[in-house]
Amino acid sequence: MPSGRKKQENPETAGRILAAAEQLFAAGGVAGTGTEEIADAARVNKAMLFYYFKNKRKLHRAVLENLFKEFGVSVYLLRKKTDTPRKQLLALAAGYFDFLAAHPNYPRLLQREAMESSANFKWMVGDYFEPFYQELVRSISKGVAACDIRKVDPELTAFSILGVTMSYFAAAPILSRLAKRDLLTPGAIAKRRESLLDWIEHGLIPEGEITR
Repeated sequence: MPSGRKKQENPETAGRILAAAEQLFAAGGVAGTGTEEIADAARVNKAMLFYYFKNKRKLHRAVLENLFKEFGVSVYLLRKKTDTPRKQLLALAAGYFDFLAAHPNYPRLLQREAMESSANFKWMVGDYFEPFYQELVRSISKGVAACDIRKVDPELTAFSILGVTMSYFAAAPILSRLAKRDLLTPGAIAKRRESLLDWIEHGLIPEGEITR
C-alpha cells in the first residue's frame, strides 16, 4: 500500500500536521475530523496540508505510518540478545509500556481500525504487531524450555502481558476517576511501570527459585 506522506521539504511543518491529525483522528475518527480543523490545530492553511499529504485519507495513513514506525523501534529498544529469556521478555514488555506511555493516542487509533477491520488494520497487525507478539511467545517458550520461566502457556501469557499493559492507558480516564488522581502523570506512569514489570517477573519465576 502506498505511503501517506507526499513531501518532507519542511519536517517541522509536516510534524505539526501529523501531531495535530493524530490527536484529532484519535478523538473523532477520520469521518468525524475535518481538514480545516486539522489545519487550524497545526497552525497551517489547508493548501499546505494538501501539499504534504494530498488528502485526508493519505494524511490518516501517514499518521499511522508515523506511529508504527515508532512502535517498530520502541518495543525492541531495551532487549538484549545476550540476556536470559526472562530478561528479554521483561525488556519487551517494558519497551511496549514505554511506547504506550509516549503515545497516548495509540489505543484509540488502534481500536478504531480494529472495529472497522480496515486495510490499515491488517497492515499494522501483519507488519508490526504480529512480529512483536511472536517475539513475546518465543521468549516465553525459550524461558520455559530453559527452566528460566515456570511452565505456562506461551500464547496465553503473551495475551495477558499485552492486555494488561495496554489496558492501563486505554482505561486511564476511568481509573483516574476511581483513584481520584491523574494516573497519566510522569510519577504515576513510572510507578505503574515498576509494578507491572514486578508482576510479570514474579508471576513467571519457576517454583523453588529464590525471589527478591
